[in-house]
Amino acid sequence: MGDRRAHSPEGSSGLGSVSDREPPARGVTIYQTFNNCQFNTIGHIENANFADVHHNDSTGGGSDPVQTAAERQVVSNSELGALLDPIPDASYTRNRKISPPDSDCFPGTREGVIKGITDWADSPVLFNADTPHVFWTHGYVGCGKSSISQAVSKKYGGKGRLLGSFFFYRNSGDRSKMVRFAVTLASQMMAAVPATKSFYKAAVKAEPTLLTRGASLSTQMERLVYKPFNAAVKRGLIFKALLQGPFLVVVDGLDECEDKLEVKEFIEHLLDFFTRHPSTPLRFFITSRVEQHIKECLKVAGVRLDDLVAHGSDDDILTFLETSFQQRVEKDPVLAAEVQSSGGGQWPTRDDLKTLVHHIGGSFIFASALFKYIVEPSNDSLTPMTRLPLALDMNPGLDGLYNFTLAKSQRFHHFSSVISTLALLFQPLSITAITDLLGLKLFEVLRILVNLQAIIHIPGTDERPVTFCHTSLRDFLTTESRSGRFFAPPSHHLYLSYRCSLVQDKPEGENAATLYGVGNSGNHFEKFARLPPCLQGLYLETVDVLYALILARSQSLLHFFDVLWTVALLFEPLPIPGIAQLLGLKASAVSGVLSSLQVIIHISSDKSLVTFRHPSLYDFLTTESRSGYFFAPPSFHRHLFYCCLALRDEQQTETAATVYSAVHHTKHFSFFSTSEQEQLTASPSPQTLDAFYTLALSNAQHVPRFSDVISTIASPIVPLSIAGVADLLSIEPSEVVQVLVNIQAIINSPGNSDLPVTMCHKSLCDFLTTESRSGPFFISPSYQLQMSYYCFSLKLAHLLNKTQTMSPATQYSIRHCRDHWMKYPYSASGQSFFVDLEQLTHLPNQTLSYHLFLFTRVFFTVQWGDRHRPIDRSQQAFHNLIRCAEFLALALECDPAEAGVGVGWMHKGFGVLGMDTHSHGSHGFEVRQEQAMALQCIVDRMSTAIREKYPSLLESQRPADTSIFVIDKRIGLWTPMDAYHVRFFILLTS
Repeated sequence: MGDRRAHSPEGSSGLGSVSDREPPARGVTIYQTFNNCQFNTIGHIENANFADVHHNDSTGGGSDPVQTAAERQVVSNSELGALLDPIPDASYTRNRKISPPDSDCFPGTREGVIKGITDWADSPVLFNADTPHVFWTHGYVGCGKSSISQAVSKKYGGKGRLLGSFFFYRNSGDRSKMVRFAVTLASQMMAAVPATKSFYKAAVKAEPTLLTRGASLSTQMERLVYKPFNAAVKRGLIFKALLQGPFLVVVDGLDECEDKLEVKEFIEHLLDFFTRHPSTPLRFFITSRVEQHIKECLKVAGVRLDDLVAHGSDDDILTFLETSFQQRVEKDPVLAAEVQSSGGGQWPTRDDLKTLVHHIGGSFIFASALFKYIVEPSNDSLTPMTRLPLALDMNPGLDGLYNFTLAKSQRFHHFSSVISTLALLFQPLSITAITDLLGLKLFEVLRILVNLQAIIHIPGTDERPVTFCHTSLRDFLTTESRSGRFFAPPSHHLYLSYRCSLVQDKPEGENAATLYGVGNSGNHFEKFARLPPCLQGLYLETVDVLYALILARSQSLLHFFDVLWTVALLFEPLPIPGIAQLLGLKASAVSGVLSSLQVIIHISSDKSLVTFRHPSLYDFLTTESRSGYFFAPPSFHRHLFYCCLALRDEQQTETAATVYSAVHHTKHFSFFSTSEQEQLTASPSPQTLDAFYTLALSNAQHVPRFSDVISTIASPIVPLSIAGVADLLSIEPSEVVQVLVNIQAIINSPGNSDLPVTMCHKSLCDFLTTESRSGPFFISPSYQLQMSYYCFSLKLAHLLNKTQTMSPATQYSIRHCRDHWMKYPYSASGQSFFVDLEQLTHLPNQTLSYHLFLFTRVFFTVQWGDRHRPIDRSQQAFHNLIRCAEFLALALECDPAEAGVGVGWMHKGFGVLGMDTHSHGSHGFEVRQEQAMALQCIVDRMSTAIREKYPSLLESQRPADTSIFVIDKRIGLWTPMDAYHVRFFILLTS
């Protein structure tokens, strides 16, 4: 900002003289020049009464030559006000008609409350450590906080002891922010206590940035307000004023300031200042609602608290009404004549006034609105005398007041949603909870409610519930003939049910909104369900969104779709135990799914029937265009048919599920296609589930690759898609489809080839893996070896090709190759393992992957034995060793790798290749010389292949050290090259 003395008309010092501290004369037009920019400030510096600063674009070269010395002196004094740029309408002297709040205490009311404040404000600072410097009055919107602040400000302004006042007001520019709070109080302070000006000048000269937005709020308050005031006190410049008592600052509506962090900064710094300077003759009177960021700062030692709601206001409201009606009668001759013609006497009567006070419920705003409704002229042609009985009756007597008040906020977004929510909630919620429930911002709800505080109680904190001033407002809002455009439709319950379900998934955790949502989502839906069908149909789109939301939240639960589709497709409802028995599940699993859906599914107890809360859920689930992913396909009737047959075969005692199965299994069978029904009802008709499966499989066994496809579908660790099955078997997807088409009566074949193929009922898997039941369709456990080979082939191809992307079948193979191997019941001492290996000769890809697969499996078996007993040191084991070496030699010889390129699989660990990675120790055995020679021939073949194709691998051979078998305990870390390096254990040379 530079040195301001260069621009001062008289080059006065920054401190100024005593005369500098006098305020300018009223009515003088003040011109000032600062940094070559002319400012024209019209008005006078007085407590919170500043006119706007108008900036002139013209530049000048100094002071006006025609100005007198007195005028130049005025320029020096007024310079401060223009530079501060205070808010002109923030103090108690503002025009309240255009700068709300338009509040003041009615004569004769709130006298006890005000006396408590004045007693505190007038108490001396010295030798009075028990009296805090800060007084905080809190209460709900409309309880009279601003009126009390206005009355207190006027009282101490008249005494000359008001240092400043600031009335925050929401959505009113800088009056709802902290950005000009400090400079506004500083300008008011200089007007009230001119002795502080010189100290203020010194502060600004020392730190020009104090008047910029770069300075923090606490720095501005310290340098521009607290220190100048303290300096004037210490120099005795305001000694006479202090004889009356401390000075006072009034801050009203602090909760209406948008800058919550700056509010906390202001309070914390204020309390810190008084801790450091306890003898400062200054007090702060603050009013606000109890918002959390204010509460946590002010509910501390050093602050006097006063809950305005605790001060009974009924007597004050009675005084207000009695006096207001009396004055109105005196001023309105028409009303006076009407009162006289009705018999004279007091109007309203004392009893009528008490009835009104009871209706008002302690809200001064409601009292004022009710009084104006009774006496003010309106378009309804009613007189005050005829309106009074309506007000006394309240319901529906106040419809006019409600219509008039609600119209004030109707223009705001979300008005209908907020008002309808307030009317239809099952229990009142706080502003914060309403905001969370509706997914709105706090200011969007507040700006609607602030205009309605005449008829709605807005509590002193955002955490307390919002309530109606009178229950008649709820009756008004829920009666369309009375409320018209403000009607809260019952269909809004559907939206509230949706919002209740939505807030339960919020990551913020448990709060009032989520607790309400958990407890009342179903209640709101129940209210909607009771609407006439003709009205419900208007909201199908919203209903579908609600259903999809609720179902999506639970879809990851085990058996979710089985339980949901069963409830949807049963021909008559069953209790939870009946559904569990029918599906072969535990009752707890069924209960877990249904409990998560209680918003839309009715469950009164475990023994009661499970039903939909509304029939539209059945329509939703059975209409694919509406439900999409949650569509209950007609093919699920097959699954229910098998469930019914399985229960009948088990011949259990009579239960709800067995009775249902006996009565309705044929209805589920009717959903099979005509061709399926013809195939499955051929004479003789199957009487048992096993006979049914046998018939269904018999009708398809002629299809090529039938055995491979059905065995693969029955054997995976997790279900595979059509494409996955085809990829695993190295066949075309069309070949898989051809098989599935012929067994769709017992297999769930999705329309999308990427979705998993599953069995219609788990009993089919039991049937196929039990030889005594399935006969020619039996799937031997040895098929797990074949599945392991399929997985090994895909896995090896991925390792060698080093592709970044993987098909679902490849992903499955990498994860489950070893799982299938471990499920194979092999025995190293017998021939069954090698017999099963021989069965693999008909499989495709009998090249590298085939030989390498055999090598890894046999190598593990020869050296480590099976999982249950150590290796057999018999001659049979040596023959197995020969086979193992032969397989590795064949793998090397058929490897298509070009010479010198190197090979990846020789360095892949057996664990990576899919072998069991748990070792059981190393073992050796004796062999004869001729056997060693035979094995050496095979090893020479390996060496030749490696030398021709992978010479680099021979450069780093391990030494022939048998100790390696004792050191390396995890065979999964071994590679085929390790086996070669030790020449198959080197024990042959011993």
